[in-house]
Amino acid sequence: MFFACSEEQKDDAASIAAKGYYDALLAGKYDAFVRGTYLPDTIPVSYREQLETNAKMFMAIQKEEHNGINEVKVINCTHDTARHTADVFLVFCFGDSLNEEVVVPMIEHKGRWLMR
Repeated sequence: MFFACSEEQKDDAASIAAKGYYDALLAGKYDAFVRGTYLPDTIPVSYREQLETNAKMFMAIQKEEHNGINEVKVINCTHDTARHTADVFLVFCFGDSLNEEVVVPMIEHKGRWLMR
C-alpha cells in the first residue's frame, strides 16, 4: 500500500498526543518521548535512561537506513471508549522518499493519552 505524506491530520486527543510524542522524538527530545509512554509512576533512573538511549538508537538507525524520518503524519485513529484505549495510525515519511505505516497503541490514563 502507498500512503502519501500529504494526508490530513486527525484532530482527536489520542492522535494529537501520539503525533506529539513522535515529533518530540524527531526533535531529539528523547526524554519527552519516554515521558509519553505508559509506565509506572516511578521507575529506576537507569531504566528511564535505557529507554531514552533506545529511542536515540532507533533514530540513528533510521538516519542510516532511510536518511532519517522527515515527518510523521496521522492517517487514522480508532477508539475503544469502554477501555479508554485507541490505536493511532501514523505514517513515517523517510528522507529516502519511502513511507511506512505504524500503529501506536494508546491508553488514556488520568486524563492524558500515553503510548502503550
